[in-house]
Amino acid sequence: MARESNLLVLDEPTNDLDIETLDLLQELLDDYDGTVLLVSHDRDFLDRVATTTVAMEGNGRATVHAGGWSDYAARKTPEPAPEPTSKTHPKAAAPRTGTPATGSGRHGGGLSFTEKHRLETLPATIERLEAEIARLEDLLSDSGLFTREPEKFRKATEALAARQGALSAAEEDWLSLAARSEAAGDSVT
Repeated sequence: MARESNLLVLDEPTNDLDIETLDLLQELLDDYDGTVLLVSHDRDFLDRVATTTVAMEGNGRATVHAGGWSDYAARKTPEPAPEPTSKTHPKAAAPRTGTPATGSGRHGGGLSFTEKHRLETLPATIERLEAEIARLEDLLSDSGLFTREPEKFRKATEALAARQGALSAAEEDWLSLAARSEAAGDSVT
């Protein structure tokens, strides 16, 4: 730990950080000369710092994409129907469209484990984004901020727009998952 390195591994480094600390972390990562392996659910942060995204696609498959989360999502094509193999588990290969799997039909139109987890964690994410938006709006309500600290004003404005976009996406995601869960007869938290 005392020696210099060229590899930094971070697991969810943005948890419980305020806006200014997030900005500082971003600047430090931008200036880091080595390789950074970063695991995070904060898509906005990934968009701001990632130059390459390794997406875990399922079935033990990982794909590498240039750019952050939005770049990956924009290039990602809908999952093709799984090709029949002798060792494929139907529930793991179920398409994301909400149609029943072609095997046991155990999950039918229900949610995958990952989607259920996302449905459970989205309310906390939405709450965190709403709190960050409120802090940013409070910061930007200072009428003299633009003249005193134009760079801080610019960063806060960009962060506010990004958080508002992330909040909108999270709310849409939650509504979609909740509707699918309800249609499948699962209980919505």
